[in-house]
This record gives sequence, structure tokens and C-alpha cells, in this order.
Amino acid sequence: MRLLLVEDDRNLRGFLRKAFREEGYAVDTAESGDQAVERALTGEYHCVVLDVMLPGRDGFAVVEELRRRSVATPILLLTARDELESRVRGLEGGADDYLTKPFDLPELVARVLALIRRSHLRHQDT
Repeated sequence: MRLLLVEDDRNLRGFLRKAFREEGYAVDTAESGDQAVERALTGEYHCVVLDVMLPGRDGFAVVEELRRRSVATPILLLTARDELESRVRGLEGGADDYLTKPFDLPELVARVLALIRRSHLRHQDT
């Protein structure tokens, strides 16, 4: 399975890339909203793990752009923004899940797997 991990914090990006690789995922990374859109449009991913506070366009704008361009890949927003308004905005904007920082790694991995599983089941039904 292949993930796109979008995180501008270098240390966290490296930690998550390593953790997901240890779980058996192939992981591509991006550091900005513009890179995220470019990679998501040109690559094939099973899931996108996306920070909200990014250089360039923020994660909300990335989600909206990808959905506008009919990218159906599941998107999990992973962010320090824990306000109700942010969570609602992200989910209503097209994200499939929203997890706040700090987070527990096993929960993040489980959520990603659940998104991929649900996406796979939806594709089988069509």
C-alpha cells in the first residue's frame, strides 16, 4: 500500500515515514500544500495523511482542490488544530478523517488502515 504523507515538520515527517514503512507501506512525502496537490494528482495512493498548517496552501485548501479535481483517495487530516470549527471544516471540505496532535501512533496507523479498507470495499461495490 502506498501513502502520501504531507507534513512540513521535518522531524515528524521522518518519524512518520519510518513508522509507516515499518508497517509495510510505501511512503512518498511532501512538505507544502502545493507539493501535496502535485503529488496527489500525479501519483496513485491508497491514502493521504495531511497536515493542515502548511507552507503555501493549507491542508483545507489541498483537500478542497483534490476533491474538486475528483481525486477520491481517502484523506486523513493530522493537525494540532483541535477546535470544533476546524474539525467540521476539514470533514465538510472532503477529508475522510481528522486526528489531532498529539496523537498515539497505533491509533493513526489503525485509522489509515480503516480508511483504506473502507475505500477498497466501496470500490468492490461499484
